[in-house]
Amino acid sequence: MPPWLDPSLLPAYAAALAFGYLCGSIPFGLILTRLAGTADIRAIGSGNIGATNVLRTGHKALAAATLIADALKGTFAVLLVYSYYGSEYRYFAHELALPAAAGAFLGHLFPVWLGFKGGKGVATYIGLLLALAWPAETVLFVLLTLLLWIMHRANIARLLNGTEGKIGAPSGA
Repeated sequence: MPPWLDPSLLPAYAAALAFGYLCGSIPFGLILTRLAGTADIRAIGSGNIGATNVLRTGHKALAAATLIADALKGTFAVLLVYSYYGSEYRYFAHELALPAAAGAFLGHLFPVWLGFKGGKGVATYIGLLLALAWPAETVLFVLLTLLLWIMHRANIARLLNGTEGKIGAPSGA
């Protein structure tokens, strides 16, 4: 059996996944727009909580802040798990960072705080790529990329039909 499949590591894998999920589920788009006093971001444009929908409010600075915060929550989850387990599981810290990455991504897509209706995951995905420093297992990124396409299927259909709203244009709400 490969050493990274050691059953004694299961609590560490579960903790990394849960921590990543909690980090990823922080709805920065919703928090930042509420702090700025704008309308509920979920009632504007696509109804998502991500940076692209925040940009539809016409507040470019809020959209940029959302993009950065959503990317950094994925980066933070991975790097913190990696550094926390790095001393105890020196040879397995990278493997333990992968569940944190998956958890952060899933937390952004399906945050428990918002009835499992989150963003599309692009910024968080980019943050995960940065944190994992490229040598990550390919299978995880194939799965995450597939989830990105699935989450964007309605946007892609609207783009192909020519009915997708322009980024940066204020919505009617």
